[in-house]
Amino acid sequence: MLCGITGSSGVLGNRLTKFKNINFVNFKGNITNKKQVYNWIKKNKFDIFIHLAAIVPVTEVNKNYNYAKKVNFLGTKYILDALIKYQNMNLKWFFFPSPSHVYEFNKKKKIKENGKLNPISKYGKTKLIAEKYINKKSKVIKFNYCIGRIFSFTDKKQKVPFLVPSLKKKISLSKKKLILDNLNHYRDFISIKDLCRAIIFLSKKKYQGTINLASGKKILIENIASKINKNKKLIFNKNKKITYLIADTAKLKKLGFKNKYNSLEDIYYK
Repeated sequence: MLCGITGSSGVLGNRLTKFKNINFVNFKGNITNKKQVYNWIKKNKFDIFIHLAAIVPVTEVNKNYNYAKKVNFLGTKYILDALIKYQNMNLKWFFFPSPSHVYEFNKKKKIKENGKLNPISKYGKTKLIAEKYINKKSKVIKFNYCIGRIFSFTDKKQKVPFLVPSLKKKISLSKKKLILDNLNHYRDFISIKDLCRAIIFLSKKKYQGTINLASGKKILIENIASKINKNKKLIFNKNKKITYLIADTAKLKKLGFKNKYNSLEDIYYK
């Protein structure tokens, strides 16, 4: 099976392309360069396509929103338009990852795929714009696509400004005591190994539609800092407004997928 992929040099892409039985063809050009994208897709005939290329860290998107929008939306548009033009959307499957940031916070219940869309960050906004474009195109030209809404994940190859490496850096640079602000929030973390397994699982099923990719379990961010900490005193300054971003994973489970790596140790350090 021949799979076109963008963003293979990123943390998720690097892990995903190590899976066997799939022949990955990596895009090595500039995703915002229409000519490069079109020429690459024109000379390849893919069975499936996984579009991971994006500006991800919220802080990086905030620094240059216009560029992030260009990468996250316009890059997606170029990819999809080129696939439609040169392959007539004969692809068996197209995968687009979107973040939990497209949803609004929900304290009372886990978030389903049909939950209210109200992006909590500019990063979420850029990805939701791309989502809407994919949905719009699918109504004009029928093709099999999957939008995987990914909740939090981490990997040892992640660097600052991602959450875990940022906490590790702060703790390592501190002396005996460290004051940490705004960590009394709940998030849903999935092991990157389970995340990769889920994407491959969905590709084999050629799943059509939007689906949450997460563990479905809430984790207090303060506990992550405590887990990382070795022998220093951590003082947490609480935020009065506690936020929750936890997925309902019933749809994924109903398909037959089961997470294998659920412990904190597996999620954060493997």
